[in-house]
Amino acid sequence: MTPLDPPQAAGRAGRTAPTLRYDLDREEFGALLADEPSYRLDQVWDGIHARGTELDDLSNVPKALRQRLAEMLPLGLTPETESVSDGGETVKWLWKLHDGHHIETVLMHYDDRTTVCVSSQAGCAMGCGFCATGQSGFDRHLSVGEIVEQVVRARRTSAPRRVSNIVFMGMGEPFANYDRTWSAVERIHRDLGLGARHITISTVGVVPGIERLAEEALPVNLAVSLHAANDDLRDELVPINRQYPLNHLVDACERYLAAKNRRISFEWALIDGVNDQPVDAQELAVLCRRLRAHVNLIPLNPTPGYLTRGTPPDRVREFRDQLEHCGVNATVRHTRGTEIDAACGQLRASRQLVDPPRRRTRS
Repeated sequence: MTPLDPPQAAGRAGRTAPTLRYDLDREEFGALLADEPSYRLDQVWDGIHARGTELDDLSNVPKALRQRLAEMLPLGLTPETESVSDGGETVKWLWKLHDGHHIETVLMHYDDRTTVCVSSQAGCAMGCGFCATGQSGFDRHLSVGEIVEQVVRARRTSAPRRVSNIVFMGMGEPFANYDRTWSAVERIHRDLGLGARHITISTVGVVPGIERLAEEALPVNLAVSLHAANDDLRDELVPINRQYPLNHLVDACERYLAAKNRRISFEWALIDGVNDQPVDAQELAVLCRRLRAHVNLIPLNPTPGYLTRGTPPDRVREFRDQLEHCGVNATVRHTRGTEIDAACGQLRASRQLVDPPRRRTRS
């Protein structure tokens, strides 16, 4: 069992983590500029957030101050690799953190939107065997600055195309790092100018996080990585279900729906012979009708540590049609970035092998 929001881990060998450029809130940043004219805070804060400008390029700020701030507040992400696929429409970065851990961020361009998929943790403790991040284990939580900086730097690369959507679907479980994730959401909304309705937080079903989200002021979107609609199979696919079984998860989703009146999405990775049978569609439809939920079907993407293949395309379409016949709105997600391990479930692929769940013959 992983507690929510344990203290931020220090660096290796017990070193204290540095204060990063995007870790400070506006009031804390203002304290650093207490000896400067009052307008200087607006120049610097808006420059590095709303405009996403590098400190060195803030031409309206004295060079000496820019240098001082750069030394006091280093960036948190050092790029190690940048991978491009889909004709330049998908970009994935592997970032090295100050303590040697790594995270990944993905930028995806579509005809009608540009989306940044951000990580909230280095690694993940949820243990979903079909997910490469879950296979690799948990390193630590990200700070507010490490989350926000992913968006700032992806947006800079995206220009002149505007980033319109943020999804917390990268490495980690956002609700296991709730306080920092939510502070980053508020910063992205308020200071980077992304509308709350264009921000989606995805969870594998951490019920206390869903309950807290229902009480927040910003109307962000909730996505639940469901993958199974009965407890026996979900215990196997998504181990956190043993702590928060389906009846508790659905009750929390109902409370969120009542508080926000925002459509919930269920993410469903289709695994050949495991959760793609007619009975799976029927069980899922029951939950969806109760919650008026939308389903995103995701053919399982390949990872080195999971030996079961994704559902073939023709049966993906059959599963979607079965859901629609039951009155459920369902779409098949267009897979992006598979060849650079940037697709859903592929971030930080490892070579550790895990036993796949049993194949089922129910009909």
